[in-house]
Amino acid sequence: MKRLWRKSSLYHLRSQKIMKEEIKKVVKEGSTSPQLGSLVEGKVIGRDRSALYIDLGPQGTGIIFGKEFYLAKDAIKDLAVGDTVHAKIVEMENEDGYRELSLQDATKDLNWQKLRDLKASGEIIPVKITGVNKGGLLTSVNNMAAFLPVSQLSPENYPRVADADKAKILKELQKFVGKTLEVKVLDLLAEENKLILSEKAKTEQAIKEMLANYNKGDVIEGKITGIADFGVFIKFPATETGVAEKSIEGLIHISELDWQLVQNPAEMVKVGEIVKAKIIDITNNQVFLSLKALKENPWEKIEKEYKKGDSIKGKVISFSPFGAFVEVLPKIRGLCHISEFASQTEMEGALKVGEEYQFEILLIESKEHRMSLKLKK
Repeated sequence: MKRLWRKSSLYHLRSQKIMKEEIKKVVKEGSTSPQLGSLVEGKVIGRDRSALYIDLGPQGTGIIFGKEFYLAKDAIKDLAVGDTVHAKIVEMENEDGYRELSLQDATKDLNWQKLRDLKASGEIIPVKITGVNKGGLLTSVNNMAAFLPVSQLSPENYPRVADADKAKILKELQKFVGKTLEVKVLDLLAEENKLILSEKAKTEQAIKEMLANYNKGDVIEGKITGIADFGVFIKFPATETGVAEKSIEGLIHISELDWQLVQNPAEMVKVGEIVKAKIIDITNNQVFLSLKALKENPWEKIEKEYKKGDSIKGKVISFSPFGAFVEVLPKIRGLCHISEFASQTEMEGALKVGEEYQFEILLIESKEHRMSLKLKK
């Protein structure tokens, strides 16, 4: 192999044989010798068309050639004699006496180490969103592909899709392509080449401090900021006095909107509406609230007035695969199960939405807010 040695290095004047003898002498004299897979640092001392030579000091001379040279050609083309490089040992000593090195593997290992440091420090880093999929946003950190799941978006950027339609969520996520978000490294698995990021993690400490001003059972006043099929989002002041500019966003689950069965949260509240809600739980920096906790519980009343076997009049509200929902009192709905009929067709033939019928109470579970009914014939 022809070598086009550059000037300014003693190694330019040494032959391949002398270099081999130098390496053997260093090892024999007990100088520190790295292991296979170790990262080493050295300076570029020469190159030819298909090889790069690295002075590793007392550890000998390294070479990047063949496949490793080709894989790292973009990085190698900018290197000059005297430049410092980090490489990974892939062969302790080849037949010419060189330590075979990989620049690409070393760069990858160093990048993963930097990412581990970022995760350990909790440093906030800016990333540019380059793509999306149904699960979240795509980007990169230190030239490593990274993923920002929808669940790790900040409350401000979380897609508010009323019916949780995946196509609509994807459309909302596409708005972020080309934008820069501030994130933290949430998890990384070098072996699986996976890097997971979190945007909401950057605000966790601030949210934790703000939540210290509130306790379970407190009543807050806030603005509805979003509606989804599983509930509604509400923002309220970061302090009970309401003087702080910052705010906290909590969730009112669909089951906590009202004592009656709610099928569409949009029927209960509107975006921008100011409401009062009760804090029912604070877990993992998340606030869960309830509207119905501030309303009279109608189930306590019905348990006192009715029992199993009683007859009660009710209006059919809607049909489902499970049966017919029947409103027997304001905000109290029971279920006339499909098993009370031979088929869905028979049920819809016997009952009409909006009509009132006489039913027999088969079961009342006030704590579970359930009532089972049977059509009286």
